[in-house]
Amino acid sequence: MRAIDIHAHSTPQCFQREVLQGRTWHGMTAAEGELFNPRNAWTPEQRIADMDSIGVDVQVVSTNVAFYKYDQDVDTTVAIATDCNNEVHQMTMDYPQRLAGLATLPMQDVRSAIAELERAVATLGFKGAMINDHVNGRTYDDPAFLPFWQAAERMGAVLLIHQANPTMVAPRIDRYHLPNTIGNLAERAVTFASFVFGGVMDQCPDLKVCLAHGGGYTCFGAGRMDRGWLVRREARVNITQPPSEYLNRFYYDCLTHSEPALRMLIDTVGIDRVVLGTDWPADMMIDWPVGWVMGLPSLTQDEKEAILWKNLEQLLSL
Repeated sequence: MRAIDIHAHSTPQCFQREVLQGRTWHGMTAAEGELFNPRNAWTPEQRIADMDSIGVDVQVVSTNVAFYKYDQDVDTTVAIATDCNNEVHQMTMDYPQRLAGLATLPMQDVRSAIAELERAVATLGFKGAMINDHVNGRTYDDPAFLPFWQAAERMGAVLLIHQANPTMVAPRIDRYHLPNTIGNLAERAVTFASFVFGGVMDQCPDLKVCLAHGGGYTCFGAGRMDRGWLVRREARVNITQPPSEYLNRFYYDCLTHSEPALRMLIDTVGIDRVVLGTDWPADMMIDWPVGWVMGLPSLTQDEKEAILWKNLEQLLSL
C-alpha cells in the first residue's frame, strides 16, 4: 500500500548548525526551532528511516512554522525563506523518490512572496507552499493578497494552510494545550470563511488550497455560515451562493484524530478532496498513519486508497 504525506515538517539543518554553537541564525535562537523534540533535529536519513517504519513512501516537506517570521522586516524573512527552501530543495534532490517540497514565503510582502513562490515552483521544482492562516492579523480576504492568489493559481501551486503560534484566539485559551487542540481548528474555519466570503475562490476558481487538520471546524460549522449568508446582507457582498457550495473547492488532510469526524469530512466534501496528512514529527501527529487509515471500518477500500495516495498523486503530479 502506497502512502503520500502532504503534512510533514522540517527544522533546517543550517539553522541547527548555527544555534547549537550558541549563535543566532537570521536573529533566531535555538528555542525557536523547537529542538526539545528530538525528531526536529533529525537528518534526512533519519527521517526516511522513520518514514519506512510508519509506512510512508513520500513526504511533501514543509519548513517548520516557526520560520514563517512574517513579523520581521522583509529582508530578514526573505533570507530565512531562501535558506529554508534551498535546504528542502537539496533534500528533494538527494532523495527524489521519497521527498517533495513546499516553500515557506515572506507573506508580509506580496511582491516578495510571489517572487519566492515563483522561484520555488519554477526553479526548485516545489509543489507549492505552506502559509499561515493570517499575516500579522490580516486575513486572506484582504484585497492586498489578490495578486498572490492569482500568481499561485497561474503557477498551479498548492497552498497548505497551517497555523503558527499564537493563534488568533490564544489570549482566551492560553492553557491546557488549547491553543493547539482548539485554536488550530478555529483558525482553519476563519481561513475558509475569509477565502469564501471574501470572494477569493470566485476570483481564482482554479486556486488549490489544502486546509490542514481536516479543515478544523469548517465542515461542522458550514450550516451556520449558510444561514448567515441567507439572512444577512453583509454576508452576500462578494458571493452569490451559500458557503457550503465552496466546501468541495478546497482540499483537506485527514488529520482529525477521530473516525466519525473523518467520515463526516468525506461525506461533506467528497472523497476526492481528502488527503493524507500526519503532522510529522509533532507530538500531535498520527503515530501510525497508514495503519490508522487502513483500520477504519467506516471507510471503503477505495476511500482508503484515495486518501493514502491516489488523490495526492493526482493533485501534485507525483
